[in-house]
Amino acid sequence: MSAGSTLQASRVALRYPGAAQPVLADFDLDLAPGEIVSVLGPSGVGKSSLLRVLSGLQAPDAGTIAVDGAALDGVHPRLAIAFQNPALLPWLDLEGNVAFGLDFKRQPQLSRAERQARVDRAIAEVGLTHARHLRPAALSGGMAQRAALARCLARQPQVLLLDEPFGALDEVTRADMQALLVQIVADYRSAAVLVTHDIDEALLVSDRILLLGGAPARTIGEWRIDLPRPREDFVAELGRIRIEIVGTLRRATRPH
Repeated sequence: MSAGSTLQASRVALRYPGAAQPVLADFDLDLAPGEIVSVLGPSGVGKSSLLRVLSGLQAPDAGTIAVDGAALDGVHPRLAIAFQNPALLPWLDLEGNVAFGLDFKRQPQLSRAERQARVDRAIAEVGLTHARHLRPAALSGGMAQRAALARCLARQPQVLLLDEPFGALDEVTRADMQALLVQIVADYRSAAVLVTHDIDEALLVSDRILLLGGAPARTIGEWRIDLPRPREDFVAELGRIRIEIVGTLRRATRPH
């Protein structure tokens, strides 16, 4: 494991029962604290499957995954995952949804005051203090996604694993959430893996971009984005990288 890594995957492979070939093969990742890595690829290539493996929700068929140098053997208290569907519990208010999971088996034991402090900070971080007692039915799409992100933050994760969490949002709300993600990673001194189909989103928020392709899927391209944020003023630089990514993706999906 590289010095300073918080999450590492080495030669990870995944095959579903009865499938003719693996979904993933020889996937490597070295995630540093404070880093945002986006994973791009065509629909169906295995991006969501990769995130399930990295989160400990599904064991790989080959390879290793480690958190702070220790082998991952299931759901880890310092890894938090969020999906495109916020999956809020309708019978709990926003505060209750954010707190949900803090008492699960693998979570650290917290006093009532510690638990409340985590929940308060997470809700404030996503700007929903005013809505803490609302039920999910009263939340907009953007507010619901913020609540789902706050639920992750309450666990004080080392790594956020995000599966297209902003895909269903309108453009303005999506831009706000992208900026919020960057701010959260900085504030919590964590790291993030963002699965997305949106190249522009990846360019705006990422320190690195990985492109998955092939069958079985593997990393077919990698780009480091060494530009300051916010990046809206770097149209030419981002445009050149975008052209490279699209070209690599087209070559990988072109019939042979």
